[in-house]
Amino acid sequence: MAELQLDHITKTFHDDDEGEIVAVDDVSIDIADGEFLILVGPSGCGKSTTLRMVAGLESITEGEIRLGEAVINDKRPQERDTAMVFQSYALYPHMTVRENMSFGLEESTDLSDEAIDARVTESTRMMGIEDLLDRKPAELSGGQQQRVALGRAIVREPEAFLMDEPLANLDAKLRSQMRTELQRIQEDLGVTTIYVTHDQTEAMTMGDRIAILNDGILQQVGTPLECYHEPENLFVAGFIGEPSMNFFEMRLEGDRLVDDGFEYALTEAHRESIGTTDRVVLGIRPEDIEVGVDGSGSHHYEVGIDVIEPRGDENNVHVTFEPAAADPETFVATIGGMRQATPGETITVGFPPEAIHLFDAATERTLHNRSLETIEDVEVVTQQ
Repeated sequence: MAELQLDHITKTFHDDDEGEIVAVDDVSIDIADGEFLILVGPSGCGKSTTLRMVAGLESITEGEIRLGEAVINDKRPQERDTAMVFQSYALYPHMTVRENMSFGLEESTDLSDEAIDARVTESTRMMGIEDLLDRKPAELSGGQQQRVALGRAIVREPEAFLMDEPLANLDAKLRSQMRTELQRIQEDLGVTTIYVTHDQTEAMTMGDRIAILNDGILQQVGTPLECYHEPENLFVAGFIGEPSMNFFEMRLEGDRLVDDGFEYALTEAHRESIGTTDRVVLGIRPEDIEVGVDGSGSHHYEVGIDVIEPRGDENNVHVTFEPAAADPETFVATIGGMRQATPGETITVGFPPEAIHLFDAATERTLHNRSLETIEDVEVVTQQ
């Protein structure tokens, strides 16, 4: 196993119509030995291009990629000691599972047939597909094909795994199951892994850390909870989380934020974090909004219920400050699945001061986040 370092890597494409296109712009990430890093971002943000540069499938315009002590920029893909798992599985249709998994080792190593067979057997046992060795891909389900593709990477015993949306073609239930399997396998093997996805659930639940890209630019690298509760800018705050964080662009007037629909009184800590900025975006996550509370004042508001989205374990309540307006601006609050709300009714909501986020409206940089220090540990019961 080895540390993987992306040192100021840039990828530029040239288009006859649009000229120079910067797909990845000066990205630097240090990935620790054995770490599971998730590369996440919207379509076209550069995450797959970054992964392909690490794999050697795309050339690097600028920067260096180091695996362990070696710079691998100019090495061919088969010389990089990495193994890639594709979204399309990329299995040979005319070969059996055994042949698919052993082919790469036969072509690129000097291992004996016995050693190759031992690796294949161990890998299929780990993936739970040892009874499928003599089947061909057309005889397998999507989940079984994905396990074969993962097993084919495992038998390589690489220094790093590179995974490009490997679960995207699976149904929701199987995708959830495979997320757990992948985490277990990665922990068992301890192999440095980069995993590309646009799925926030995968990003939040699978990785040791998340690296968030947008328009080829690295926005933030941190643990899932850091990126969720302490986003470094407006993009990260809006991209991570479902439903998305609610945003209200407001102007500063003394110790209050003022919008056409409502006002918000700032605490001393909020006011200090804003400094001289006069246009501020107030953000609050749907689950942090207090719904149906008794309260009045500058942090509680009467709102009209517009739409309810039942989800079983919880309900998303779309509400507005001006329910009678022709085109009201709505925001979302989340309540428990056993609580009911009715469209057209008026309720009281609260924006707790300790839960809000503040951003500079001009630069979109974070001015104030809620603190991770408020997270509570689950009480552990010690058996006597």
